[in-house]
Amino acid sequence: MAFKIYTKTGDKGETSLANGQRVIKSHDLVEMYGTSDELNSAIGLAISFFPKDLSSEEILKIQSLLFELGSELAGFRKENLEESIILETDVEMLEKSIDFMQEKLPVLKSFILPGGSPASSFLHLARTICRRLERLMVKHKNSGGEIFDNSLKFVNRLSDYLFVLARYVNNIEGRSDILWKSRVKG
Repeated sequence: MAFKIYTKTGDKGETSLANGQRVIKSHDLVEMYGTSDELNSAIGLAISFFPKDLSSEEILKIQSLLFELGSELAGFRKENLEESIILETDVEMLEKSIDFMQEKLPVLKSFILPGGSPASSFLHLARTICRRLERLMVKHKNSGGEIFDNSLKFVNRLSDYLFVLARYVNNIEGRSDILWKSRVKG
């Protein structure tokens, strides 16, 4: 028999963290790992609209890292180590990929609006969710909570990666960036 997806243990507004601690569902950690899950889902949605000639291997690796980060935010610690599941090499991977994609894109001379192809639009949505996750992590850290430096760096760099990837996807699909036009500046 398969395990049941519902446990009934959260019916009164509480849940268990990965370390077994019971907390209310509005707890900072629950908000963070829930936002990480939301981000991962938005990325999955974007992938489903990727052009056929764009490999999804790297972004799938990023999704796996986000799943790891979500478990870290939920209190899981790899063999009780006091360091992040996210490594400096994970941050470097994002930076190298950003640099590679930017070399193939026109230089930005103004702000752009989110949009373009469906894949690009969903990547912009994922980027904004990623920025929210970063804000939640910073807030938690500033209030004395544990957030590892590599985790925070990864999320910061991931939002940049998603922005550049959205532009890159539009470029592959032959779409231009949608330039923002200010009412004030004309």
